[in-house]
Amino acid sequence: MEVRKSMLVGYSAESMFDLIEQVEHYPAFLPWCASAVVLSRDDSVVIANLSVDFHGLRMAFTTRNPKRRPETMAIILERGPFRRFEGDWRLTPLAAAACKIEFALVYEFDGAIARTLAGPVFARIADTLIDAFVARADSVLGTRSESGGDPPSFPTKGAGSDDRQD
Repeated sequence: MEVRKSMLVGYSAESMFDLIEQVEHYPAFLPWCASAVVLSRDDSVVIANLSVDFHGLRMAFTTRNPKRRPETMAIILERGPFRRFEGDWRLTPLAAAACKIEFALVYEFDGAIARTLAGPVFARIADTLIDAFVARADSVLGTRSESGGDPPSFPTKGAGSDDRQD
């Protein structure tokens, strides 16, 4: 399964990168995230354990995420129920208070049962990540439209900005 999505947002690349990198806050705004524990963090990498509990799907996995603030953060599986799990976040500054976010994830569950049971639920989770982070930015940073600026976000390809491929 492959998910690719991009969006232009009315927040700086630095602000959006920080929201994405702060894994420990995921349970506060990602409904599927039961827990998130940072195992290690420095300027070049964050390692975290995430627990998913969503629509009957329960699983845990650990990722190592090499990063270069504010441009990119890779997602590399360390442990979990996947045969393949890799991706990245890319942020391109467009102005002081605007950036393009690109999210890509390629994953495959380890085993037919996991694929059948968890596949559709995990596809929905991956599909909605950028939207969830923009909503979090609106909540934490305030919407730009409140200050008379541009709307905080809009898809780069119209309403169907989702490029998910099976």
